[in-house]
Amino acid sequence: MIGFLLRRLVNYVALCLVATFAAFSLASLAFSPLDGLKLRNPPPPKATIDAKAAELYLNQPIPERFFTWLGGVFQGNFGRTITDQPITDELLRRMGVSLRLFVLGITIGIVIGVLVGVVSAIRQYKISDYLATTFSFVVLSTPVFVIATILKAGAQSVNDNLLDGYQFFIVQGENSSGLSGGFGEALLDRVQHLIVPTLAIVLTQVAYYSRYQRSAMLDVLGSDFLRTAQAKGLTRRRALFKHGLRTALIPMATLFAFGFGLLVTGGIFTEKIFGWYGMGDWLVTGIQQQDTNIVATVTLFIAVCVLFAGWLSDVLYAVLDPRVRI
Repeated sequence: MIGFLLRRLVNYVALCLVATFAAFSLASLAFSPLDGLKLRNPPPPKATIDAKAAELYLNQPIPERFFTWLGGVFQGNFGRTITDQPITDELLRRMGVSLRLFVLGITIGIVIGVLVGVVSAIRQYKISDYLATTFSFVVLSTPVFVIATILKAGAQSVNDNLLDGYQFFIVQGENSSGLSGGFGEALLDRVQHLIVPTLAIVLTQVAYYSRYQRSAMLDVLGSDFLRTAQAKGLTRRRALFKHGLRTALIPMATLFAFGFGLLVTGGIFTEKIFGWYGMGDWLVTGIQQQDTNIVATVTLFIAVCVLFAGWLSDVLYAVLDPRVRI
């Protein structure tokens, strides 16, 4: 099994580099970062423009530029932005912002989604199944930015009805500045900022995963191995959760893993609406500023997330399905 996982890891690393090179090449072809400099009135001397181009490696062929940038990445240097700011420091800060929001949201969403899907399958065509199905269809048919805006307005309405104007839900930004109450106050402030945007992610994840988990669970409910387990003395509930759920989770492993890997790009609206300046927001900023290094850095981050998610999917398969370990 270790050899299998190592081979898969090598494949994912190669795909990660290919995806980053593709994004870097497309951004290099599409962006003209010196346009703003050339349009100044009066325009700067040609020597100034050439110096800036050399600083940004714009006078090199795209493959050479990419490997120059990649060489710096392996040394922990992701280059500089168009405005001459170091990317590495901003990358670390924004990674923390995005991961703090998305890891919590998708973890809670997966757990609740699996439970809702299992209950819906076991109680097929009962009132709980119809309620879960209706909820999922409503949420899945509603754009993310609409859900986030509704939650934001609802949280503000709750705040307006609290005594003494207390703001329990804070719906803008990731933290408040100027706090002086120590660790406890800072932690509470972080939680208050985190609740509503996390809920926006959780709702969509529950709706998404519950539908797939329901279908996967229905496929195993009438299986021979469940009847055999019950014939050997296991109760129906224990047979369902010990054998049925484990089997139903096998096809879900890929969805769980890659869902996390791709959530960064899908969370752009959430970050924008709630003022969380994470990786999704940074990607939009990089495109607006025609900054190849920012776009390549965010693409590499997303590719690494997908790489890790794919490898984690293989590990989950090996844990859930003994046949993979042979």
